[in-house]
Amino acid sequence: QVQLVESGGGLVQAGGSLRLSCAASGLSFSGYAMAWFRQIPGKERENVAAISRSGDYVVYADSVKGRFTISRDGAKSTVYLEMNTLIPEDTAVYYCAAASTSYPDRTYQRPLQYYHWGQGTQVTVSS
Repeated sequence: QVQLVESGGGLVQAGGSLRLSCAASGLSFSGYAMAWFRQIPGKERENVAAISRSGDYVVYADSVKGRFTISRDGAKSTVYLEMNTLIPEDTAVYYCAAASTSYPDRTYQRPLQYYHWGQGTQVTVSS
């Protein structure tokens, strides 16, 4: 059974930092592209960052470029999202997602491309 478990969310002041982690189990981690999405109630789920199977290719939403960094650790089957210079507009529930792929260097940014999802972790940025 595939499980993605996020952690690291919380309440932070504007300008602060958080590091989200997503521990994957029940899958062969190296065979999956990974991504972080976020969602505000009443809005569509938005891709924040995505990373290829190889870890060599990453892509970011324009709104987080230069502030967020996605990375993965194969030995720990974990994907991270380092979030710096947080702003109130970053407030959302953040979800980790995994997509099985045979392409080591491809990234995926659409929710429908991901089959496995975590339960989400709340990030709240106060002004």
